[in-house]
Amino acid sequence: MSQSTAPPSSVDRGEEWDAWRAGRRRALTAPTGNLALTETRWLPAGEEPDLAAARAGQPDSVTVTTLRRTDLVTGAPEHGLRFWDAQAPAVRAFEDVEVFPYDPSWVLEATYTPVADARRIAFEHIRDNGGTRDLVVPGDIALTVDGRAYTLSAFDDGGTLLLVFGDPTNGDTTYGAGRFLFVRRTDDAHRVVLDFNRAFVPPCGFSDQYNCPMPPRQNRFHLPVTAGEKRPVFRDGFTPQH
Repeated sequence: MSQSTAPPSSVDRGEEWDAWRAGRRRALTAPTGNLALTETRWLPAGEEPDLAAARAGQPDSVTVTTLRRTDLVTGAPEHGLRFWDAQAPAVRAFEDVEVFPYDPSWVLEATYTPVADARRIAFEHIRDNGGTRDLVVPGDIALTVDGRAYTLSAFDDGGTLLLVFGDPTNGDTTYGAGRFLFVRRTDDAHRVVLDFNRAFVPPCGFSDQYNCPMPPRQNRFHLPVTAGEKRPVFRDGFTPQH
């Protein structure tokens, strides 16, 4: 595979990756981690969430939070509740997340070109039955992988660029709906780093109560991305429902 890589660093990236993996496990198994989400409850149009009422009668292991989205048809705000259980079946059955071995050749440097105005691009979501939601994509990420040029769309996730990408490993070796990767900015406003060793299974791989965006056409690689997380492993035959 021929591809440009980021300049070498004095920091041991392998050790950093081990620390990242440990942090991922802590986050996944936390009381409000991906594995703990047991219900996403959307409220009738115009209804505001009542946290006190939602929490009443819940066991101590359950946390209730609010969330909001835009109705695909009307464009009006929708409010909802999320129920997280630190003792959820997925938490108890979770073993680990399979990963590819660390590979420094999958740390890629790319060109980032910001756009002048807030641009929105349609992303299909896994639970929207083919519907799309427009997400803010503040710039273009250009790179060449194995001789092929790509212009990737990473959307703004709370001030961080989040790349949703697909590749031929999906459904066979890695999670079927694609994987996520946070894009690291550099001191140069026009350069970013994509460390695919930190590609991760999206939240919907751990609970069917998430509505994850799926990779748009421009974010699908032609060759297998053999780096990062593959898919979660559970004990006793447990499988998150989808």
